[in-house]
Amino acid sequence: MSAQESKATLPVSASELLSVVASRELAGHRAVFAGIGLPTLAAELARLTVAPGIEVVYESGVCGAHPSGLPETIADAVLITGAEAVVSMPTLFGSVLQGGHIDVGFLGAAQIDRWGSLNTSVIGDWDRPSVRLPGSGGAVEVMANAREVFVVMRRHTPRSFADTLDFCTTPDPDRALADGIRPLGVGVTRVVTELGVLAREGVGDELRLVAVHPGVTVEQVRAATGWELKTVGTVATTAPPTAAELRLLRDDVDPDRVYLR
Repeated sequence: MSAQESKATLPVSASELLSVVASRELAGHRAVFAGIGLPTLAAELARLTVAPGIEVVYESGVCGAHPSGLPETIADAVLITGAEAVVSMPTLFGSVLQGGHIDVGFLGAAQIDRWGSLNTSVIGDWDRPSVRLPGSGGAVEVMANAREVFVVMRRHTPRSFADTLDFCTTPDPDRALADGIRPLGVGVTRVVTELGVLAREGVGDELRLVAVHPGVTVEQVRAATGWELKTVGTVATTAPPTAAELRLLRDDVDPDRVYLR
C-alpha cells in the first residue's frame, strides 16, 4: 500500500470511524451474527478487507448473506439475494445459535454496564420512559450462545455507559450464572465507541479501556463513563481509517448512505 493510500485525506465521520475500527476486530473470525446498522457496515467492510471468508448470519434466518445492498431492516428482501441459506426461526435459534456455531455476535445498544449487560428497551422509568426502544430482538439468545459478543456504541456518555442500567434487556453471563443459567459464551469481549475500545476477558471480568482514538485522552474516556473505568497497563491509540478503507466503505459498502452519517 502506498503512502497516499495509507492516509485518509478526507474528514472521517463518527460512523465511519466506528465501522472501520469494528471491522478490524473481526480479523480471524468466520461466523458472525450481525445486527442491523453499524454491525452490518463493519461485517461487510471486514469481508472486503480483513475477513474475506466471513459468513454473516442475520436474525431473520439468512445465513451466509451476500446482500445486493445494505438492508434497512432485518426483514429487507436484499438480505436474501445471494444468500447461502435461509432457514426458519426455530432452526436459526435452536440449531445455529444454540448449536454453538456463531463465533461473534455483533450487537448495538443504548446502554451498557461494566459487565457487558445491555439495555435496548427503555431510557428512564419503565412505566413512563423518556425514550422507548425496540427491545431485545434476538440479542438475549446471541449473548447466551455466541462464543463472544462485540458491541458498537455511537455515543460514549455516562448515560450510555451506565453504572446501573435503566433496564436490563440482555443480561451478561455473570447475571445469567447468578440465576442458575450457564451460557455457552463468555459475553461481551469488545466495545467500540466514538472515544475508543473497551475489552473484557469474560465471566467475572469488567470492561477496561484498551485503546483511545487519535486525539482522545484516557481522562476524557473516564469522564464519559458512568463507573470508575479501569485501564490495561498501556492504553493503545487506534490507527485512523486508511484512504483504502474509507473508499471501500463509502463507494462499495454504503454508497447510498443508508447508515453512514
